[in-house]
Amino acid sequence: MATQHSRAAARLMISPAVLLLLCWMLIPLGLTIYFSFLRFNLIMPSGNEMVIGVFGHGLRVPGPEDFSGWENFYWFVTDPSFQAAIINTLVLVGGVLFITVIGGTLFALLLDQPMWGQGIVRILVIAPFFVMPTVSGLVWKNMFMNPVNGIFAHLAIGLGLEPFDFFSQAPLASIIWIVSWQWLPFATLILLTALQSLDQEQLEAAEMDGANWINRFFFVMLPHLARAITVVILIQTIFLLSIFAEILVTTNGGPGTATTNLTYLIYVSSLLQFDVGMGSAGGVIAIILANIVAIFLMRMIGKNLDA
Repeated sequence: MATQHSRAAARLMISPAVLLLLCWMLIPLGLTIYFSFLRFNLIMPSGNEMVIGVFGHGLRVPGPEDFSGWENFYWFVTDPSFQAAIINTLVLVGGVLFITVIGGTLFALLLDQPMWGQGIVRILVIAPFFVMPTVSGLVWKNMFMNPVNGIFAHLAIGLGLEPFDFFSQAPLASIIWIVSWQWLPFATLILLTALQSLDQEQLEAAEMDGANWINRFFFVMLPHLARAITVVILIQTIFLLSIFAEILVTTNGGPGTATTNLTYLIYVSSLLQFDVGMGSAGGVIAIILANIVAIFLMRMIGKNLDA
């Protein structure tokens, strides 16, 4: 009886936080779904309808807050930029995951070795993760990848080569590199923590059995890192699907639609074209696609979390 009372008291105490969290999540989601079914453009005058006189008779023209059904979804999906945005989003997520998982594993192996100044090196490796995305994009755009005054341009000129204009000739690859630089420390930290939890007796036993370093890595270390790699992929995928700031401050989605992802297309619809209805429809589509990707990942690699 006392246990039941304590459980009821615990539920009562945490209920305000749960209700606040639900409101924080459900109210914006509900409003997004609500606006996605409205013809709501910010540059149109307020009111539910407009009446235009035609030969003395009133002709009703849909106003900015009329119910539009699936019209917003249709126009968003049939937008010429939609297909490019979906492809760019998948390429961006896949490219960053490829670089961060492989690079994070290599950095974790390196940082796990005893060295002088190991603590300082670890701090320097993890530091990029604490740089804001906007600052990261501006730094790479102006200090490193600028074809006139950037560091890479000066190195190319010093070697007698023509400077490479990253954001014009390889815009999406440049965005992938910038985002990977920012997320590599996260993968390194997770994988390094997992690597340090590996029982050293297993490595010593494998070494005594004659296994070289490559065999020890592929048959002892890598299986141990499987759960950590799964966590890195799942967490990063959730955040990488909504990459926006790096694109905004570097390429503005261009040239053309070369770096326009789904998040940036929603921004264009909502804040540049002032079409809240179509932007909200894009947000709902993004939520659906994100859940599809999450379910796919959980089915493909989530089984490692149950091991």
